Amino acid sequence: MSLDGTYDDANVFAKIIRGEMPSVKVYEDDDVLAFMDVFPQSKGHTLVIPKRSKARNLLEVEPEVLQTLILAVQKVAKAVRAAVNPDGVMVGQYNGAPSGQTIYHLHFHIIPRWEGQDIKGHSHGQMADIGELSELARTISAKLG
Repeated sequence: MSLDGTYDDANVFAKIIRGEMPSVKVYEDDDVLAFMDVFPQSKGHTLVIPKRSKARNLLEVEPEVLQTLILAVQKVAKAVRAAVNPDGVMVGQYNGAPSGQTIYHLHFHIIPRWEGQDIKGHSHGQMADIGELSELARTISAKLG
């Protein structure tokens, strides 16, 4: 998909927001939802999405939505750091298929990084164990403060 297009209400993140698909939630308020990536690139890989925007990418999002969203990204990134104690934290955001975007609902990736450890490729690899993700989500949630 290109950078231009129409929002698809049937995308997986829209379904998660509506409760039509399960997710392993880390944080939720009226505007934002954070949940574990089921194909994590590293331990603690968390996604943060806006709940009230139909922006497909960063270039389309309303400024007031972005402000709330990026503050939530920071809050969740701090909790991920406190929970899994990485050497670094990568925050990623893709716009359009050539950049690596696979789901066309604006979202940010929070990916913990450890010195000397390679990460898995984006949207590749094996699905994580949901029980392990749930336990990790509880640990991260407890660090939200």
